Amino acid sequence: MRVGTALLIALAVRAMAADVSELLEPIRERYGLPGLAAASIAAGEILDAGACGLRRADGKERVTLDDKWHLGSCTKSMTASLAAMLAERGALKWETTLADVFSKLEMDAAWREVKLEQLLAHRAGAPANPPPALLIAAGMRAGTPTAQRTAFVRGLLQTPPDPAPGTKFAYSNQGYAIAGAMIEKVTGKPWEELMREMLFHPLKLDGAGFGAPGSADAMDQPWGHLRAGMHNGPVTPGPLADNPPAIGPAGTVHLRIRDLARYAGWHANEARRSDGLLGAGSFAKLHTAVGGGDYALGWVVLQRPWAGGRVLTHSGSNTMNFAVMWVAPERDFAVVAATNVAGEEAAKGCDEAVSNLIRRWEAGRR
Repeated sequence: MRVGTALLIALAVRAMAADVSELLEPIRERYGLPGLAAASIAAGEILDAGACGLRRADGKERVTLDDKWHLGSCTKSMTASLAAMLAERGALKWETTLADVFSKLEMDAAWREVKLEQLLAHRAGAPANPPPALLIAAGMRAGTPTAQRTAFVRGLLQTPPDPAPGTKFAYSNQGYAIAGAMIEKVTGKPWEELMREMLFHPLKLDGAGFGAPGSADAMDQPWGHLRAGMHNGPVTPGPLADNPPAIGPAGTVHLRIRDLARYAGWHANEARRSDGLLGAGSFAKLHTAVGGGDYALGWVVLQRPWAGGRVLTHSGSNTMNFAVMWVAPERDFAVVAATNVAGEEAAKGCDEAVSNLIRRWEAGRR
């Protein structure tokens, strides 16, 4: 393709970009959500983006397109992407074991041969829930995030994995905490610092951060909410408004909605427009389901006609927020949505928002 033609296409895509906030408002009202945001991206360019509703259900401040939304477990694909970057640089391998990294750490013998890939694919036997004492200690947030993760992982590894590593899929935030601790050990840097340095900054995700967005003394960002019936109870930003840093690699990132779309679009592109950040082989690794199931490394892999076949998806919630990503690599297209409450209605509202933006994109392709 000649440069002139590529430029014309890029300009045409930019011209299509639209504020779809009014399209989202009826969806937000239908499901009783405090706020709702969604965006789509094709060939690296934002197509549609919108945000509507309130930062706090009982307040007056309205959400904006520059507000930040908590991603919950959508963070997992980011941690897996970070691991892929480090693997390309030779800092570790997918086959790196816990014994390789934590050679001096006391652990149950069954953990020693657990591989990084197994942790990221939820096939390491990591528990769905940590022992209560470990969870309480993590909630105390004593020391740096790295120190908290180290203590948390040390406690996890005292108990044998269950199920046996490599035998079956078992979803676990704790497995990603262990993977994050492995990354910190081999690099000597905190997971949060690596995420900023290797992922957020290169992708220009300038609003990215960790924990509940916003502050307790100002309505400057959407607050999370706890749902009771159709009532949304706001939760003040602070330690109780998010997961503890000990499991940060599993689910503590927040982002602007257009930045979330840009991140999803990076995965949709799969290095066809190479930015040097991650190679095509690594994307293939991240996007290939493991062990005959439908979970890859931080992504669920499905088939959808609108996607031209393969589609990658993940949702996330810290019980006070909800976000979802849908990525169509064959179409170089992605769509994302987020709301500042969790639960069934939040998932339905985000799914409807996503479906609307997919239909808009399909209509534009005809």
